[in-house]
Amino acid sequence: MYPHFPHEIPLTAKEFFTRLRVRIRVLWRKVLPPPDRERRAEVQLQLREASEPDFDYFVLVLLSCTIATFGLLIDSAATIIGAMLVAPLMSPILGLGLASIRGDTTLLRDAAIALFRGAVFAVLLAVFITWTNARLPLISLQEFAMEVRPRTRPSPIDLGVAVAGGLAATFALVQPNLSAALPGVAIATALMPPLCTIGIGIALGDWEVATGATLLFITNAVTIAASAIALFFAMGFAPRRKEGDGLLPRSLLISAALTLLLLAPLGYQSYQFVQQAQRTQLINEVVREEIGKIEDVELVSVDSVQNGEVLEIEITIRTVQALNYDDSVALREAIDVQLQQPVELSINQVFAARLDPRIPPSQTPTAILSVTPTLTNTSTPTPTRTGTPTATATATYTATPAYLELTNTFGQNGVYLRQFPNGPSIGFLTLGEPLRQLSGYLIVDGWVWIQVMDDSGRVGWLPQFYTSLVTLTPTVSP
Repeated sequence: MYPHFPHEIPLTAKEFFTRLRVRIRVLWRKVLPPPDRERRAEVQLQLREASEPDFDYFVLVLLSCTIATFGLLIDSAATIIGAMLVAPLMSPILGLGLASIRGDTTLLRDAAIALFRGAVFAVLLAVFITWTNARLPLISLQEFAMEVRPRTRPSPIDLGVAVAGGLAATFALVQPNLSAALPGVAIATALMPPLCTIGIGIALGDWEVATGATLLFITNAVTIAASAIALFFAMGFAPRRKEGDGLLPRSLLISAALTLLLLAPLGYQSYQFVQQAQRTQLINEVVREEIGKIEDVELVSVDSVQNGEVLEIEITIRTVQALNYDDSVALREAIDVQLQQPVELSINQVFAARLDPRIPPSQTPTAILSVTPTLTNTSTPTPTRTGTPTATATATYTATPAYLELTNTFGQNGVYLRQFPNGPSIGFLTLGEPLRQLSGYLIVDGWVWIQVMDDSGRVGWLPQFYTSLVTLTPTVSP
């Protein structure tokens, strides 16, 4: 006979989740022991005091925003990181997280006011600094610096950085043997530079920059607060749970929902950025492939802009011999076929001479001579039967130095005449000015220099590609 065992009574859903929560809590306590009651009280008191916007708080916002704004304007990552060492934005954002998990309305109000006032003050200060710089100007702003552009296109990667920064700062704040200063720098890096970027965009009237930086700031603030709520809950800062409460507190669910909601615009912007990057890469590869088919031509840069259905491409090449019109048309058609869309192509040519280290440049003067025919009419009357004289013309040819004209100035009014190649200037030659080429011919730093004389009798040097050979036509003098 086998012993009889009564059938096990099945658990209800409520009992199942209750047991699951208890087991998870016991396992988590073994992995990460929670701080004691005294330490939790110290953390709450510290955040409560630091979340009140006093005079010291605004002084630190003033200093950190000034340093960060100048760091963005001069494109200095080291300066921006230095500004984060004095930024006081860690305490209000962590105060929001602790107040949400504990239901402390007073702390929540104080932390929200401190963060809002600090953010508005930082934006206004960045607007004033940028506006002042534009009026003086102290720093030339031809285009936005490289440190500004990444803060105008938020992506899910920025959200991940904010999550890691919030967890690091919260963990360092709770643990008494760790310093919260360095994780605070990570939080300030995610908050203060976007605020300064908003001010820069507003001051320069670029609302796309201001909007992108605003989205980045909101994303970082919500994500850091959500990660702080999650870690505060995991380390035992939540109040005692009542019977019937869910597995997770309501504030944590709300913050998680807001974080997931922010993934929609971030994901869309990331998708657009990836599509644009792939398109730019394809354009660069096609242009590089077609330029590689042309002999003695090197691609320097490619810039492309989509204007409606037409793709406008501007390329800069370095060449030994200038491309002609037919070459440019053939290049445009080849790129058009590869990209399968209408293309408008403009080519900037930089001329250079090819050097071979095995062959030293010749220092022997080279004279370039041209034959200029000079026709002289000598009329000799010859009596004829009708009495009408006839004239016979005799042509005399004289060899003279080559005549040049200053034509290739690339949009400038002229070029300088140098005492010697790369030497001091001795005069200024205007566009279209006639010149006489003398016997001097040198190659210096890859440039072909020739010796010329202008109409004033000044003898100097200039690069050969600035000039064009003038072909003289024979004239008949009676």
